[in-house]
Amino acid sequence: AYPKLRKRVAPEKAAAFRKAAEAALLTIHFDYDKAEIKEKDRNILQGISDFLKAYPSAKVEIEGHCDERGTNEYNLALGNKRAAAALAYLKTLGVEETRFTTISYGKEKPLCTEAKEACWGQNRRGEFKLK
Repeated sequence: AYPKLRKRVAPEKAAAFRKAAEAALLTIHFDYDKAEIKEKDRNILQGISDFLKAYPSAKVEIEGHCDERGTNEYNLALGNKRAAAALAYLKTLGVEETRFTTISYGKEKPLCTEAKEACWGQNRRGEFKLK
């Protein structure tokens, strides 16, 4: 009925969606050789859950990442465990599993390449991307 109004509302909704996604889809981190969700990351996962509940059509890919230590095979498996742990936690918050895909990048996409703990800690992470 009001095509001009509809054209203005859609970009505003899209911008609000992108802004909400950017605010919610934060990175979580893992301890060395672990896939357990840290207490301090639970608020981030709660924020992701809240975002997904507010935007029922949104879908997210959970990426598991590792530091450079260990074989490719080991790190791919560990990255899968990390992505699965994030997914399992999000399910406990009431988000449907069908809203997610998971992927492991193992050690293939480091954020930092220095061989020291501060750097490795940045690479042991779970990232959340809109699909």
